[in-house]
Amino acid sequence: MRSARRLAPALLVLVLAVVSACSTGGLSATTVTATKTAGQSSAAVPDSTGTSSGQSSGSSSSASSAAPTTTITQPPVAAVTASPAFGATDISPVEPISISVAQGTIDSLVMTNPEGKEVAGTVAADKASWAVGEELGFGKTYTVTGTATGTDGKQVPISGTYATVQPTDEVRTTVNPGDGQIVGVAAPISVSFGVEPEDRALIQKNVTVSTDPVVEGAWAWLKHDDGRWAMDWRPKEYWPANTRVHVEVNVYGLKFADGAYGAQDLTSDFSIGRNQVVKADVNSFEMVVQQNGVTVATYPASYGKGEAGGDPNLITRSGIHVVNEFNEVKLMNNPRYGYTNSPQKWAVRISNNGEFIHANPNSVGSQGSSNVTHGCINLSTEHAEEYFKGALWGDPVEITGTSVNLSAEDGDIYDWAIPWDQWLTMSAL
Repeated sequence: MRSARRLAPALLVLVLAVVSACSTGGLSATTVTATKTAGQSSAAVPDSTGTSSGQSSGSSSSASSAAPTTTITQPPVAAVTASPAFGATDISPVEPISISVAQGTIDSLVMTNPEGKEVAGTVAADKASWAVGEELGFGKTYTVTGTATGTDGKQVPISGTYATVQPTDEVRTTVNPGDGQIVGVAAPISVSFGVEPEDRALIQKNVTVSTDPVVEGAWAWLKHDDGRWAMDWRPKEYWPANTRVHVEVNVYGLKFADGAYGAQDLTSDFSIGRNQVVKADVNSFEMVVQQNGVTVATYPASYGKGEAGGDPNLITRSGIHVVNEFNEVKLMNNPRYGYTNSPQKWAVRISNNGEFIHANPNSVGSQGSSNVTHGCINLSTEHAEEYFKGALWGDPVEITGTSVNLSAEDGDIYDWAIPWDQWLTMSAL
């Protein structure tokens, strides 16, 4: 009975100890374990100092130092990645932007411009990624907001910004021939820029030519007489008559040089007209007009007198010239040879070196028999008008029989003076 009387107070102390441990207000609980070993007559009960009655403090430490139970919360598994990274600045307005989610899917995602207008974008079919769907503007900040849900069912936010570059120079582009034009079979396509690109290949990759029917041709980089750098595209041989041509220039937002970016995209749709070629043999004193290989006109003509006089500046250049300007009356100037503002009728420019096909009543007596001009092709007024009215921009004029060939030094348009094999080396790709 003495053992029983001793056990009751011990049980009371044990209960109080458990209640005390469970009423601390914490998120974890302390577990008190009662043990009984051989030779012991009662359970070890902690006293107020943390030691049990009848035991040394060392033997009771297993009860008083039991580890608390801890609840660990796992983070969401969904991981959002942006390319470029959120917060990127000075990006091109045409740089691809994509946002992807690993181990999850996109619930919603919106990009807005500074005015709050939503920017077009597309979520992939698997909802694991989003891509911007339109060109951005220069010098603007765009905000991205949305959410994604991971495979663990937990939702994560999508949030960030992008800032586009503000150019110091917006590069303007021109395309020639322009929309709706009908041009001759030697017409080159010229895409010109106000700035020489640092990365020509980048620009060239974004300019395309498509033709119907398919025509073999290539780009070359040239500097034109107006000082502008250009990509010229020409066919290997003359264009087939009636070819339809589509040019697409997608250079908006592309970097040309430090601070210089393409200002706009352009397209041009034009057509090739009938096949007309001028055959001009200076030693024949004639100018022959052919269409589809058939002669349709033969005009008495006079060419440059430089061969006889020993002045190379007065020699009509041999080579393929390209018709590039029409003037019913052209004021011609060459003070070195004694004339300024001399009006010449029905003037068709065939080179920027000053060569024209034009009327000259003063040389009619020599036309068909001798060469007396300063390098132009002289015709009678009647014949010059007839040719003028039947010519197209881009018609070829093939001049032969002189000792000086047309070259880049003669200026625009000298594309056909460059052999095809050399032309191919002038591409950036």
